[in-house]
Amino acid sequence: MAEVVLGYGGAEKKVMLAIDESEYSYYALTWVLDNLKESLNKSPLLIFMAQLPTKNAYTFAASLGSARMYCPVSATQEFNNSVKENQNKLTLALLEKAKEICASRGVNAETLTEVGDPQTAICNAVEKLNIDLLILGERGLGKIKRAILGSVSNYCVQNAKCPVLVVKKP
Repeated sequence: MAEVVLGYGGAEKKVMLAIDESEYSYYALTWVLDNLKESLNKSPLLIFMAQLPTKNAYTFAASLGSARMYCPVSATQEFNNSVKENQNKLTLALLEKAKEICASRGVNAETLTEVGDPQTAICNAVEKLNIDLLILGERGLGKIKRAILGSVSNYCVQNAKCPVLVVKKP
């Protein structure tokens, strides 16, 4: 297997791993720790997770006899705050778990989260933090779903201002 060397010439290279709650992100994290551990000794691994912005209107299903009626309802501010708080707790818990996994393997990691569309939030963080290598896990969508839904990894490969490594789960 080819060896990836970061920090050649004594220069410190910044590596960012973008994760979500999927098993593909977990695989990408373990792959990085197994294959790039020696390269991450000079600088910490930055683990990034984007939080989707919360909506102000939610659709609730209400049954009317045998038919269902779906209507968008404006959520109360209290409900919106509760959704944001729970989403933030989940994000911080996932980042903390990833940091613990890194520590158990002897890799220093820092975590960062931002609210926004994942693909643009990742690319913005790469540019803002002067990241030298972005690593993502492939989500495992088929060609049709990828074409319809879009692919975060594909967007980042095309738009990030640094080299992008997409880790595909076998």
